[in-house]
Amino acid sequence: MTLQQIFEENAAYVWRVLRRLGVRDADVEDVCQEVFLVVHRKLDTFDGSSALRTWLYGICLRLASEYRRRPHRRREEVAGAVPEQIMAAPQDETLDRRRALDRLDAALDQLDDDKRAVFVLYEIEQLPMAEIAQAAGCPLQTAYSRLRAARAQIEATMRRQVLVAAPAGAARLTARSSA
Repeated sequence: MTLQQIFEENAAYVWRVLRRLGVRDADVEDVCQEVFLVVHRKLDTFDGSSALRTWLYGICLRLASEYRRRPHRRREEVAGAVPEQIMAAPQDETLDRRRALDRLDAALDQLDDDKRAVFVLYEIEQLPMAEIAQAAGCPLQTAYSRLRAARAQIEATMRRQVLVAAPAGAARLTARSSA
């Protein structure tokens, strides 16, 4: 398989993975290019013992982790790039989707890199857990534990976001009805 074929078949996947691993819209193209530079340099070392996407994910994970540690990371631009599917949606639906994506991104930002990686690969990219464990370099049961912990943390974060966004009376009503 050539670099061109790998790029054409996996660029959108790499973009999504990087975005979900915390690379901001303003920087995702640059980091995506870095991924394919690594692929170009290391393609001869890919032995096929794992799926290509698992190997790509490992590269994305390392580069996204480096990106998140960079102190000079650019701030996300307010008018950043929006995927075409979202731009084509009606105005209200687009706003709702954008808000939902923003809430998910905020919840993902609260996770450590290990939990975030497993959650993104399993819940968003829908990879098999065995491949995820291999990409993360951990035992299968550890990957499942990270997924459970990530789900619980995201659920708690999303619940807090809803309570913060709700009017004061609604928060009291919600608290009463759950008691």
